[in-house]
Amino acid sequence: MTTTEHAHDRGEHSDPTLYRTPADAVAAPPEKLAYVVGFDPAAQRADALFTVGTDPESPVYGRVTSQAELPDLGNELHHFGWNACSSALAHAGHHHAARRYLIVPGLRSSRLHVLDTGPDPARPRLVKVIEPEELAAKAGYSRPHTLHCGPDGMFLSCLGGADGADGPGGVALLDHESFEVLRAWESDRGPQRLAYDLWWHLRQNIAVTSEWGTPSMIEDGLVPELLLDRRYGHSLHFWELDSGRHLQRVDLGDENQMVLELRPAHDPEATWGFTNTVVNVEDLSASVWLWNREGEEFAVRKVLTVPAEPAQTEDLPPALQPFGAVPPFITDIDLSVDDQWLYVSAWGTGDLLQYDVSDPFHPRQTASVRLGGVVGRQPHPAEPDTPLTGGAQMVELSRDGRRVYLTNSLYAAWDAQLYPAGIDPWMVKLDADTAHGGLSVDSRFFPHGPDFLGLSVHQIRLQGGDASSDSYCYRR
Repeated sequence: MTTTEHAHDRGEHSDPTLYRTPADAVAAPPEKLAYVVGFDPAAQRADALFTVGTDPESPVYGRVTSQAELPDLGNELHHFGWNACSSALAHAGHHHAARRYLIVPGLRSSRLHVLDTGPDPARPRLVKVIEPEELAAKAGYSRPHTLHCGPDGMFLSCLGGADGADGPGGVALLDHESFEVLRAWESDRGPQRLAYDLWWHLRQNIAVTSEWGTPSMIEDGLVPELLLDRRYGHSLHFWELDSGRHLQRVDLGDENQMVLELRPAHDPEATWGFTNTVVNVEDLSASVWLWNREGEEFAVRKVLTVPAEPAQTEDLPPALQPFGAVPPFITDIDLSVDDQWLYVSAWGTGDLLQYDVSDPFHPRQTASVRLGGVVGRQPHPAEPDTPLTGGAQMVELSRDGRRVYLTNSLYAAWDAQLYPAGIDPWMVKLDADTAHGGLSVDSRFFPHGPDFLGLSVHQIRLQGGDASSDSYCYRR
């Protein structure tokens, strides 16, 4: 262990939101702000990063307090992340790192926007734009989807190749401090061609990637022919993290289309995690899968199935009428920092499902809440007479596991297919029982509609970190 690592192990770093262990993260003060990206589906107005008050004692609780509008159009802001987080404690020479800048990818424009939360966390300001030409020239990628801060830099998963069209997609590596695009992360990609998410097991030097599709497969909506031909992604890939060398591909079965979110255990000694598939083309169900290292190889097994719900044809959008049912469409999952609770959002039915995963091989459902949905359109308790549009989609969880935040938009072209009448933006907070399980909607917290300037809202990040943006270096 180096001198720097000894310093980190003693907790000697300048930013208190870089947590040594998952327990430290859970015990830290709760978030007072949430950051939410919003985009204009028509690309006629500027996208924005919104700041929302999350301190129940504050007069701005549940209200949008500011917005940082971007100078360019047509970005469709997506899964953004911090320049540094708790994984910085694994970096020799990064003891001065700070969770300060938010790097926000535009999935349609291929631009990256860097916003500084340092001077005033309640009012982030744009300080840098990385144009698509730099991403293409230096890494060979386009259509950035998800950014995670990690060892050796920031890891940016991208759906497209340098020409902005079809792949292979992959991962670009960016500098923590200058935000410069450095190179492609992969040194030997093996059979991997489709991309979506990236995460890792830091202590084991293992990375995991998942699969959605290339830009032409997703940008104009879900393509029925591709779905029925089982052409969307259906595999997980395991890699050597430091070298970018492909180690293993595990096929979940081509009937299980679109393997999306990756949620590895936060325990740095663990080698398991959860992923989800959006739809099974044989029965329209969706599923959650567990990966686990067994010897030198990884095994992947289905641990949850959520069935489709029958519906009257006249109640369905045209895209679903031939099927006579609403697929759950699991589009996001989140794992609590203590690895005890899994949250599953079923965007089609509008359900947020809570599971006890203290035994990750045998999840046990403990609660569910329905908000919006294709059929039924359940309201928020603050406005019980107004059916919600869209459904529970992006889910973010506080570090202590007690607060769950939701938004309702997936991707503009897909929103229009499943919810053709339009999606009015909303953000919801639920209180979670972390002792026995249970969920209740907070009636005081409901920014929506004009609060977000009518923009569609997608991913949420919490001040000081959250359950899906940090990996930890030490167990205790």
